[in-house]
Amino acid sequence: MTASSEVDMTVRTLTCQVETVEDLTPDVFRVMLEGRVEAIGHAPGQYLELELHEGTWVPFSIACAENGNGQLELHIQHWPERTHSARLRELLTHRNRLSVRLPSGNCFLPTGGSQPLLLIAAGTGFAQLKAIVEAALAENRNREISLWWAVRERRDLYAESLAREWAQGYSNVHFHAVVETPETELESVPGLHWHPGRIDEALAATLETLEGIEIYIAGSPGMVYACVDTLAPLGLLEQQVHSDVFNYAPRVPFLPLPEGGPTQALLTPGEALSTSKKRNP
Repeated sequence: MTASSEVDMTVRTLTCQVETVEDLTPDVFRVMLEGRVEAIGHAPGQYLELELHEGTWVPFSIACAENGNGQLELHIQHWPERTHSARLRELLTHRNRLSVRLPSGNCFLPTGGSQPLLLIAAGTGFAQLKAIVEAALAENRNREISLWWAVRERRDLYAESLAREWAQGYSNVHFHAVVETPETELESVPGLHWHPGRIDEALAATLETLEGIEIYIAGSPGMVYACVDTLAPLGLLEQQVHSDVFNYAPRVPFLPLPEGGPTQALLTPGEALSTSKKRNP
């Protein structure tokens, strides 16, 4: 359930400059950091940690593939009622430099692969998969990519225009938006497939086979395991699916038992579309 790469996996601590802080929606903001090019090496799909207080480090997915410009991109969900979230927003607004520790995470895209990719995200889990899409297309612009992004409301697709650009610019990239509570009928747009409801239900109604496909899932434990259980009847193999959840919230057994999996015990109302707490302090 992990991938390997030639990236230097030595964890490093460095100081980065906060370049920009931009609101993407009322709840999500994008942060651009700049650091020494030779020090910010990471594999697509890995995460970094920001120091909020002395000894307090909070992880966030790196939302960009490495491109040699010394920049790191983060997509951060703002929860005003959470202490860490408020503190982070304060630091990013009022301080120009932050301590950063990276790289971390075993869920990343290795170089040299050619298998079709099935990428599934909920909320700001899109950040991790954005880096994977960028790296995959940079290495092989013809690689088949199916990107599924689940949100509660249409406005939560904070990078919808970017995902559309991929789908419209590459015939091998397919973008599926899953909106749990669409306010109106979703219009037909080239390069964009709409699905109302939950991500696991949309996957079950659409996919037919997983043969030869590499799968990456970014979201809460409930969302990730609901997707695993949905994909299992299609012949899912444990080694073809990757998620950070498998490291910090492992499930035994990994695949559902024949008489029915344990997902329902893990899934609470609304959790299927919540992002991992690991990514949002």
